[in-house]
Amino acid sequence: MTLMHLSFYAAFTMSTLGLAFHRTHLISALLCLESMMLSMYIALSMWPIQTQTPSSTLLPILMLTFSACEAGTGLALLVASTRTHGSDCLNNFNLLQC
Repeated sequence: MTLMHLSFYAAFTMSTLGLAFHRTHLISALLCLESMMLSMYIALSMWPIQTQTPSSTLLPILMLTFSACEAGTGLALLVASTRTHGSDCLNNFNLLQC
């Protein structure tokens, strides 16, 4: 395993652990999701270079599109929850209430 592979795996793993253990604020969960998407995007962009295959540019662009949609949806949820609950703390949210 090269150093580049190790760094991508470590970035994705640290983002997953941050999402799993630091769930106090919604903004920190969104940042962890964005760092997961960023590490996946960089890994998919470097994959054709590592395997010396013809450039498959559709997959990284598709990943970037989904990442932008996820970021927009997450920020919309952050604004809506902050307006209704007054804070972005995840402890204040109750999923059983409508």
